Amino acid sequence: MVTDDSTGQPGNSMRLTRGKGLLEPFLARRRAATANRLIPIELRGGRILDIGCGSYPYFLAHTAFQAKFAIDQLPMSEDVASRLRIESHALNLNEAPKLPFDDGFFAAVTLLAVVEHLSPDSMAILFREVYRVLQAGGRVVITTPAAWSDGLLRLMARLRLVSAEEIREHVFAYSLPLIGWYFGQAGFTMQKVRFGYFELMLNLWGTADK
Repeated sequence: MVTDDSTGQPGNSMRLTRGKGLLEPFLARRRAATANRLIPIELRGGRILDIGCGSYPYFLAHTAFQAKFAIDQLPMSEDVASRLRIESHALNLNEAPKLPFDDGFFAAVTLLAVVEHLSPDSMAILFREVYRVLQAGGRVVITTPAAWSDGLLRLMARLRLVSAEEIREHVFAYSLPLIGWYFGQAGFTMQKVRFGYFELMLNLWGTADK
């Protein structure tokens, strides 16, 4: 991983978001740590798909799997994809929320700070697609800002603490019950769905096992 020598964080050529924000590196680390804790070790011998990996695939660069795949609206640089051994796909999920993979292809799928960028209709289709590409026993992990924190995030964007570009692209704020409903509509049984909060309850996480 190429880093800024003074901070140990990704350099300017590998910015984590499409805009600037003083807290973005910290938030990326927290999301990655949360997601890693939620993925069982027995799944790591398989393939992982990170949907909405961002300008730089921070999570995939800091997780261990046999094979790594990524989807984002903008294409990943060939240099980064090659160095991190990631198969990258460019896809606008609001326009085409279909995944270009076979049934049961992945042991794990992650959507970290992604679903808030999706329209409800696209979210419903994408969750069904996630269910389809997961193997039996596989797990999907999501993180998203808590619905009540939207106003606070917009204030933080004005203060340049988080990326204003990313916040402006938020389409919808999802609550835990609503995410549970989408999991159920996709085919996941509620007995295999778990939820929680992190970062002082500003963000929520959810997992569902197939």
